[in-house]
Amino acid sequence: MSALTLTLKQQPTQRVDMSPLVCQHLAELSLSEIGALVLQSGKSLLRVNELFSIEGSDTQDIIINNSVDTLDFIGKDLESGRITVNGDAGAYLAFGMKAGDIKVSGNVGLYAACEMKKGYLEVSGNAGDFLGAALPGNKMGMKGGTILVKGNVGERAGDHMRRGNILIEGNAGDYCGSRMTAGTIAVMGQTGRYLGYAMRRGTLLLWNQPNLSASFNDCGAHTLSFLPILFASFKTLNSRFADASEAFNRVQRYAGDMSEMGQGEVLVKL
Repeated sequence: MSALTLTLKQQPTQRVDMSPLVCQHLAELSLSEIGALVLQSGKSLLRVNELFSIEGSDTQDIIINNSVDTLDFIGKDLESGRITVNGDAGAYLAFGMKAGDIKVSGNVGLYAACEMKKGYLEVSGNAGDFLGAALPGNKMGMKGGTILVKGNVGERAGDHMRRGNILIEGNAGDYCGSRMTAGTIAVMGQTGRYLGYAMRRGTLLLWNQPNLSASFNDCGAHTLSFLPILFASFKTLNSRFADASEAFNRVQRYAGDMSEMGQGEVLVKL
């Protein structure tokens, strides 16, 4: 079977809720039934076949071509299968994702992988604010899985993060790792202000020296044996994180945020 391919005919005038178009919802539907599904777009309802031309039949392998940044909620609550986005994606990409793979060739908007539970998300471009974070008012962000961003990310990446990995090849904005409870965020580029603000536990792994607040204590230089094991787990990724030359185990360790539990750590490559 060939992948179910949805090719956008023209850019929509309003934002579109793409949440019905996930593998588990389409598994038992024919192409005509998929085309007849309705998507919320502003105050209007649009049939899928009004927005997209549809080809293929494998609903466990979905391809979205000509994608634009007004297509929101792509891969929401995905439970299985694979979604490939050729182009940009809007807000709430992979929101609540439970399993499967999502790959995006362009940029993604706000709240990508918000409250993600498991699975794998790969973004070739940049990501907006609140990557892998929690919805406003909630206290549980990303709970598992792996996010790889090859570009830069906005502010509050990993806010309220509880488990999993966020791997960033580029730069991270302000408040990266804010209010973390657990998990790992690795940043190869530069980090902004207020790194690890109010983090309770978890690890921030950095290639460049950050500007830390006074509530982080310098614990000196350490050789940590778990880091080569962590880097070994990245070898299957299509990423700089899989490059053996990027791996290290000697770090400067900072503990914090001491205004909270103080059991988090910032590890900076030496």
